Amino acid sequence: MDQSFELTLQIVMAVGAGISAQVIAAYLKVPSIVFLLLFGILLGADGLNILHPQQLGVGLEVLVALSVAVILFEGGLNLGLRELGQVSGSLRNLVTLGTSITFLGGGMAAHWLGEFPWTIAFLYSSLVVVTGPTVISPLLKQVSVDRRVATLLEGEGVLIDPVGAILAVVVLNTIVNRELSSWEVMSGLSMRLGIGAAIGSLGGWLLGFFLKKANFVSDELKNLVVLAGVWSLFGLAQISRSESGLMAVVMAGIVLKAADIPEERLLRRFKGQLTVLCVSVLFILLAADLSIASVFALGWGSVGTVAVLMLLVRPLSIALCTFNSGLNWRHKLFLSWVAPRGIVSASVASLFAIVLTNKGINGGDSIKALVFLTILMTVFIQGLSARWVARWLGITQDQATGAVIIGCNPLARLLGRLFQEQGESVVLIDTDKEACQQARELGLAVFQSSGLDSDVLIEAGIESMGSFIALTHNGEVNLVLAQRAIEEFSPPRVLAVFPGNSSTKTRINQAFIEQLSIKTWNQYLENNQVKLGKTYLKNQFSLSQTRLRTLVADGELLPLLVRRDNILQVVTADEEWQPDDELIYLLYDPRPQLLKRLSGGVQSLGSALQQLPGTELDLV
Repeated sequence: MDQSFELTLQIVMAVGAGISAQVIAAYLKVPSIVFLLLFGILLGADGLNILHPQQLGVGLEVLVALSVAVILFEGGLNLGLRELGQVSGSLRNLVTLGTSITFLGGGMAAHWLGEFPWTIAFLYSSLVVVTGPTVISPLLKQVSVDRRVATLLEGEGVLIDPVGAILAVVVLNTIVNRELSSWEVMSGLSMRLGIGAAIGSLGGWLLGFFLKKANFVSDELKNLVVLAGVWSLFGLAQISRSESGLMAVVMAGIVLKAADIPEERLLRRFKGQLTVLCVSVLFILLAADLSIASVFALGWGSVGTVAVLMLLVRPLSIALCTFNSGLNWRHKLFLSWVAPRGIVSASVASLFAIVLTNKGINGGDSIKALVFLTILMTVFIQGLSARWVARWLGITQDQATGAVIIGCNPLARLLGRLFQEQGESVVLIDTDKEACQQARELGLAVFQSSGLDSDVLIEAGIESMGSFIALTHNGEVNLVLAQRAIEEFSPPRVLAVFPGNSSTKTRINQAFIEQLSIKTWNQYLENNQVKLGKTYLKNQFSLSQTRLRTLVADGELLPLLVRRDNILQVVTADEEWQPDDELIYLLYDPRPQLLKRLSGGVQSLGSALQQLPGTELDLV
């Protein structure tokens, strides 16, 4: 068979298997690396023996290097400086102190339990100090946790990758060139980090400047310009000092993100798609090149080494690095548990195995096997259990409570008081001075400002709130506010009042009911023409649901909140009611005020709120 066709077939199989693994993982909602590893091993020499990465020769090293550059640049591009600033102390500690703890702890475990020589043991620990965005990012997409925790994990994964890779190179050089002094070792590490950071920062600024000024270039071509720029910066840094390229692309991504370029959304989408492709192909190829026999040959001591890394070294690192961070014990426990290793560990270990073998130094294959054992154990044990652990700890975003409400009109004030009386945090934001004052008189937290002001939203606590609700009188404005909140903060639940068929954005939920006339219901509230009540949809559920929808369709009832699984949420227009739902609603009562007073009807809104627990609607 023609060699070029054989190589083409190898790449085609790797791409096909990688994308298939991504699709299956998305369908089953598990980290994609699980199926990437499984498919790679299945196609490799220890499986069907149809995928042979070694046939790529030096091309595999080139593919690994360029792909990792794209992956780390995309990771840096996704890091927001504002979000990083909120966890900067802990993040700095993880990248510095945390790296040292993992390096020393992992090395001692590999020596005492895995019975590796000290030099090889510390080479292993230098390879596994990294966690890696290639595993963390997909994992956090499947497991939506508290934003501060997610930011810390993402920031650690991106920033620690170049640090770990450079540290590994320094350790390898120390093993190969035993005459190096401690000063030369440390200066080499600092020099690579400094050169990479300088080249990346300058390159990122130049890319941002070009993207802002080059209006004659199409968006598609701009994406390719950035790709070419990333690889150029990587190559320039590598020429200046080996292994400094990884730091360069990370810094380029961070600086370009801070430049606030107009095409950022399109660029992030393009780089995200490219990253998925790179990760898919690399994991398939590297897993296919793995010898399962070499992993089993390591013995139980190596399993104990990885267990110590997971259960002792990582928790110790998190405890010390997040001390006085403001994170609670649940956050710290999740951070201690989730530290899967990824593509940088795998790729560098594969390259080091070749270098050590060529230098006539024993241990290259064992190092590669132990690194892959670490990847397998951390990914399968930590990655697959992360969702369950996050839910058990109660730190998933869908378990987040409270609300940020844009608007201080009567309906918004009522909603705020309902959240508040249910023991949840709520903040209202409006530009209307008089409406804000009325909300304050009801004991609500209020900001007199625009809902587009990011600083105000942060001060209002949007990053820890469960819901964002745009509730102004202008439906189009509500859509803009909701979309901006998604892009800037990505709250768990985003709702808005807007005209039907006005939005194709699936993450913006239509609040309450379709075609809600918010002005009408605000008028009802001001005229005291409503009853506020609560009911349970439990007995004769289907009949209750029919009656409820009839009242809504007739404009007599406005469902506001539903408590389900002990979580209070704003009702959406496409709400699917479930048995045992607890519904809080407004019921229109058009009777004249005098008649209502004579009949002992609805009292003031404040009194009705206090009487809410005893108000029941018969839906049967």
